[in-house]
Amino acid sequence: MAPTPGGNRRTRIHVVSDVHGNARDLARAGEGADALVCLGDLVLFLDYADHSRGIFPDLFGTENADRIVELRTARRFEEARDFQRRLWAGIEMDRAAAIEKAVRKQYAELFAAFPTPTYATYGNVDIPPLWREYAGPGTTVLDGQRVEIGGRTFGFVGGGLRTPMRTPYEVDDEEYAAKIEAVGEVDVLCTHIPPEVPDLVYDTVARRFERGSRALLDAIRRTRPRYSLFGHVHQPLVRRMRIGATECVNVGHFASTGRPWALEW
Repeated sequence: MAPTPGGNRRTRIHVVSDVHGNARDLARAGEGADALVCLGDLVLFLDYADHSRGIFPDLFGTENADRIVELRTARRFEEARDFQRRLWAGIEMDRAAAIEKAVRKQYAELFAAFPTPTYATYGNVDIPPLWREYAGPGTTVLDGQRVEIGGRTFGFVGGGLRTPMRTPYEVDDEEYAAKIEAVGEVDVLCTHIPPEVPDLVYDTVARRFERGSRALLDAIRRTRPRYSLFGHVHQPLVRRMRIGATECVNVGHFASTGRPWALEW
């Protein structure tokens, strides 16, 4: 912690979200900070900006990645699922085994890049059971839980809500609301997905509304944390806005920016 001229010590926290395979910048994300907070989506299945990157093009090639992005962007989800089923039928390895092997390779590199201490929660594309194997003693994984950092209480809620995309860690609205309730009143509320506010959930590049949480929005209005921090929406219409007493901040698409968002007090 950095001393102030009056002798008091200040706390600086760096926050990242939507890492999506960017281990190089993640290894530097904690520099100059007392702790790193990660709001999930470590895995890179498919880079919508560069279709040659991720598990999907590694398995099926860039041309097929181009096609799946085209279908999903047009919200033709059933066609996208049929297309994927045909692709999987053409490879010898079991689908679950192939994905787990690729995810394990990414997790080994990404968790090794976390500084000490790191406080992390899951994103909707993460696979929570695997985190227990890769999180070292310097990484604390929280979901529906609280922790004190530098005298302030941080609450963490991971994962996303159900969508037609059917990503690995999506939960029912009731289960998500229960995790929000379990966190209770905190100074900083850390989630992967944003509160359900149109300006915060609309992705200007994907041209669609992502799912935000009504339970999270209600909790912000009710408990009035200093900050609500989240990611998930890579190119939001608005990155920052106030809801009552709470500063709501999309901490950014770390995979593309490589820069953490800083919180200091």
